[in-house]
Amino acid sequence: MSPDFLLVIVIIAVALIFDFINGFHDAANSVATIVATRVLTPLQAVIWAAFFNFVSAFSFGTGVAKTVGAGMVDLRSVTMYVILAGLIGAIVWDLLTWWWGLPTSSSHALFGGYAGAAMARAAFERGLHSSTDVLVWAGWIKTLIFMVVAPLIGLAAAYMLMIAVYWLFRDSSPRKMDVYFRRLQLVSAAAYSYSHGTNDAQKTMGIITGVLVTTGYLETFHVPFWVILSAHAAIALGTLSGGWRIVHTMGSRITRLKPRGGFSAETAGAASIMLATWAGVGVSTTHVIAGAIAGVGSIQRPKAVRWRVATNIVWAWILTIPASAMVAWVCYSVIHAAGFDAP
Repeated sequence: MSPDFLLVIVIIAVALIFDFINGFHDAANSVATIVATRVLTPLQAVIWAAFFNFVSAFSFGTGVAKTVGAGMVDLRSVTMYVILAGLIGAIVWDLLTWWWGLPTSSSHALFGGYAGAAMARAAFERGLHSSTDVLVWAGWIKTLIFMVVAPLIGLAAAYMLMIAVYWLFRDSSPRKMDVYFRRLQLVSAAAYSYSHGTNDAQKTMGIITGVLVTTGYLETFHVPFWVILSAHAAIALGTLSGGWRIVHTMGSRITRLKPRGGFSAETAGAASIMLATWAGVGVSTTHVIAGAIAGVGSIQRPKAVRWRVATNIVWAWILTIPASAMVAWVCYSVIHAAGFDAP
């Protein structure tokens, strides 16, 4: 076995570990609302979410994978060590924010890590002033726009759904409403987990396919079927492991949820993410569901949302891309100092 082939295997394994951590870290997105409303127990919820994370492998194509793998960083400037350092940067930031209980975006951690490592290589090769030349700005502009728009869409859609729910059930008691929505929330939670899987797993597919193109194992950027299955299996297994620190923040600290609110948040979040996936844009499922939960809370009164908690989450979102990029830059610098991947 050649050293290069062994390195490819190592990087693919690290990518799948990131995907597992993504599922572990973002399990809160899939299960927090249905656990907070006590429709399912935590164990039942993660099994439910993991199943729909996996079955989403067979739909929606690979548009997001192509955007992540080849639409944000110039592949001509990417090496296996760049991808390795980028993955390590994303994993480190994910684990830190999991420990702190902050529902940050694994997607943006991956984007930041990938860009940070590529920029570090460009800086070593052509000077610090050329570090941003490797970025594909069209992909970044679209991503940054959706970073703002996606949670706002989730918030607005959940708010309007709650208005519709209250109007349709205006003659029903809250207890009777909850009987219906405890059942409906099984459907909305499945839809949200499905959308989470089809958007987030594609990001790892894009990274793995980028490795295969960079090393010449693929001539053009197309995602092999085994990569699709591997990425979805990893994210589903990660979801099964749970992420209970973040579940607590998402499910109870932003606002108190009832089954009708959980249904509205999950439905709005699923619709927003599927729209982005259809458009080939990698969005933050964390941002979307957090916005949707805030939208549900604000229908009662603005004070029903704990805006101080929400503000802390937003700051964590803002820091994710630069922080993971910085960690990846340091990782690549260590690799370069050790004599590997010298430009």
